[in-house]
Parts: sequence; C-alpha cells; structure tokens
Amino acid sequence: MSYNVTLIPGDGIGPEITGSVRQVIEAAGVNINWDIVEAGAAVIPEYGTPLPEYVIESIKKNKVALKGPVTTPVGKGFRSVNVALRKELNLYANLRPAKSLPGINTRYEDIDLVVVRENTEDLYAGVEHMVGQDAAESIKIITREASESIVRFAFAYALKHDRKKVTAVHKANIMKLSDGLFLECARQVASQYPEIDYEEAIVDATSMKLVQDPKTFDVMVMPNLYGDIISDLCAGLIGGLGLAPGANIGTEYAIFESVHGSAPDIAGQDLANPLAIIQSASLMLQHLGEHKAAETIYQAMVRVLQEGKYKTKDLGGSSTTTELTEAIIANMG
Repeated sequence: MSYNVTLIPGDGIGPEITGSVRQVIEAAGVNINWDIVEAGAAVIPEYGTPLPEYVIESIKKNKVALKGPVTTPVGKGFRSVNVALRKELNLYANLRPAKSLPGINTRYEDIDLVVVRENTEDLYAGVEHMVGQDAAESIKIITREASESIVRFAFAYALKHDRKKVTAVHKANIMKLSDGLFLECARQVASQYPEIDYEEAIVDATSMKLVQDPKTFDVMVMPNLYGDIISDLCAGLIGGLGLAPGANIGTEYAIFESVHGSAPDIAGQDLANPLAIIQSASLMLQHLGEHKAAETIYQAMVRVLQEGKYKTKDLGGSSTTTELTEAIIANMG
C-alpha cells in the first residue's frame, strides 16, 4: 500500500532533516509518494506570502502532511505559517508527547507526559490592535465549541492509549469568563469518561509542579497560549525541543512537524539533529495505520541512543545528521 503525503521541507535545517526522515521511512518499508511544496521565507519574493495557496491545496488533497521548521520573525514580518495552517485547516488539536529517551543527559528520568493544546483560538486568534500610539490590545477568545472539542480529544486519546488521568490546565481564578468557560466545558466532557481520572490545575501551579514532580501528570489539556508554553517546558524535561515530536490534528487533516526552530546558523552543514522530526514521522505513521513501521522506527532510534555512539552536537556528541540517520536505519533489522 502507498500513501500520498504533502512534504513541507521548511527553512534552515528543514531540508536536511526532512531528507533524513524520508530515508528512515523508506527503510521501514512504507511507500510514500511525497508531494513536495515550499513554504516560508524563501517563497515570499515569488509569491508575496510565506504560505502560497498551492500548499493549502496540496494538504487538502492528501489529508496528511509532514513539515519541517519554518522561520517566524519576532515582532515584525509575516504571521506564523504554523498558526495560519492550523486556522485554515481547522487543526484544532496540537499533540505534544514528552517521553524520556535513553542516553540523554537530563535532570529527570522516566518522563512520559502528553500535552494536548487547543490550536485555533485564545490569544493566538490574532485579534489585536493599537489603542492610540502607546498601547496595544490583544483579545482572548474562548468558545464552547473549541473547548469541548479539545477536551474530548484529550479524553479520547487517554482512552485509546491506556492513559489514566487527564488534567485541565487553566487560569479561571483570574479570567473567570474565558478560562471559566473552558473549565466548565472540561467538567462536562470529563463526566462522560468516568473510567479516566480527572483533575484541574492552575497554569502557574502546574509549571511549578512540572519542575518539582512531573510524574504526577499524565495527559494535560489546555487553551492555546498555556499549551504553547507548557509543551516547551515538558520538552525541557526530556532534553529539549530537538527531541520533541508534534502533531496538529483536525477532523479532516493532520500535519506532523518538528516543533523546534529552523537553526539557520547550522543550515547546510550536516549538523542538525533529526530526532524530533523522526519521532513526528512515527506519529504520522501511527495516524496512517502503519503501527508496525512506526514502532520499528522508534525502537531503532532508542537502540542507537542506548548505544551512545551516534549523537549530534546538541546531544553532546559529534555525529553528523547523515551518520545518525544511517545508524537508525542500520538498527531497524
């Protein structure tokens, strides 16, 4: 069986790590017809936008995409391509697992958390304006429909993956209407899943507890802004964004991506760490129903890290992207 998948290589190290992951998927025996489309800073001169319409059309046609990192300027320039894709395709659920890997030097062991982040509204809806010349206002949007959808996604995920608990993360003690609505929806949905433990946690207390005792959490679900921050915090628990996979999932479409930046300072030098996008591809294969191949790739990566011979510079080693990729492929037997 073959699959049609959109591939967005991205900026900076994106083409290198997406090249790596294509080799790994092929070695796992999955036949994918890649529809390669370009988005990001490099296409602005030609199209006047970092997200040409043909990219959206490709994803709508193929239903599934794998995406490398795309640069987003800070405080100026175009809006995030990631945010635009999520809104355009209604990719309402952002899935960010954080699981410890062997051979990675971190402060914590045996981390196994999942952050489920609402992906389409909150302050990231982009509704903001200047108030005169000396103030700016951003509007936080929380709806019942989006809140119920994301909490239901979290509970369904917990049930499917044999997770025991879902924590709704909020700031309803201060934002009583917006986060209060999210919390009301979370309680309503939780009542429909009596087999899954449910708890609530204020976002600042959650941040502290994640540092003190992260194993108290399992699946966490939250509005957009908190999810962006907490998911990066959880990535820090396992060694950084270079090890963190990500998925953006809607009712019709799904995009799997490395969540780290485009690292233009090392682009083209064969130094990039491909492990985040390789894990994201494993999530993609699970989504496609290729569970055996997904597990084969993941376990090959684990064996390479256990051996400790092949690590890129950011992981404390001196291996190239090519060497690490070849080692993973060699461990698939």
